[in-house]
Amino acid sequence: MKISVLAALLLAATALSAAAQSVPTLQEQMACRGDASKFCAEHVGKPPQMDACLRENKSKLSDGCCKVVESREG
Repeated sequence: MKISVLAALLLAATALSAAAQSVPTLQEQMACRGDASKFCAEHVGKPPQMDACLRENKSKLSDGCCKVVESREG
């Protein structure tokens, strides 16, 4: 369980950093951890696909993650 949580956290961090060309804060990573795992687990380790998946699922994301995704849009 700890590994999947860490993987999701790293996934969200990687996807968001690829989108905004900066490293997300721990708070931003935590905001998207559950959503990345729930909606985009198949894109673990694939930053461009994870980013696209989070954006495609923006209407389903938690409020916190949605705000992170919006704030990191180019």
